[in-house]
Amino acid sequence: MELTYARYLKLDRLLDLQQPQSSPPEHDETLFIVIHQVYELWFKLLLHEFGKIARDFSAGDLFGAIATFKRVRMVLKTLVAQIDILETMTPMSFLAFRSRLETASGFQSEQFRELEFLLGTKRPEMLKYQPPGSPLHARLKKRLAERSLVDHFYDFLETRGVAIPAALRARDPILPNEADTTIQDALLLLYRTQPDVSILLELMTDFDEGLQEWRYRHVKMVERTIGNQPGTGGSPGAEYLKGSLFKPVFPDLWAIRSRV
Repeated sequence: MELTYARYLKLDRLLDLQQPQSSPPEHDETLFIVIHQVYELWFKLLLHEFGKIARDFSAGDLFGAIATFKRVRMVLKTLVAQIDILETMTPMSFLAFRSRLETASGFQSEQFRELEFLLGTKRPEMLKYQPPGSPLHARLKKRLAERSLVDHFYDFLETRGVAIPAALRARDPILPNEADTTIQDALLLLYRTQPDVSILLELMTDFDEGLQEWRYRHVKMVERTIGNQPGTGGSPGAEYLKGSLFKPVFPDLWAIRSRV
């Protein structure tokens, strides 16, 4: 059978996945479904790309990591832009079908939690949003126990002559990332002596800033849509989401700004 555009992309299956729950269908529910399905596709790509960056870091592949960080930075810009589209839906439009979401909640996005864990935002309490014993719960639990991207970054720093403190190497992988003054001293030296590495460090900072921008826009979108009400499915709302703001993935890259 000849390979066609539609067959290659499985368009018959893909375009059949947008099925509103409201009856008769509320106009904006299709927008809501499409945006969140597209988010999940971008999360899948980010997990794919950060898997490569982790391998690049551990292999000391500077230019491979630079190229891929440029890509994930652009993906984040797209994630932020999608919020602009979602905000064309008024609170009244959302309210018209919100009850049909029942217990479904964005807090149940297994891929986003996986991404957080991979980046070092380790929050074991997030496992509760997946049914115990389910494949999704098992996958998240596995990701929680794995080395984070920052741990692979330490591998990269070692290839550049940085002695990583033993305490960082022995750190429980379930714990979140923390700033370290020894790493900060090393980063400042790399900025001053290895300009090729400084390109990577700035791209990492760009990504971190972009992720915080997305979190902020997400919080404001939730506030704009439902105010301070609980989220769908009884999940925490905007007040809870605010707690994730301004918590960088790479805290050492931000700490050194006041020392330059």
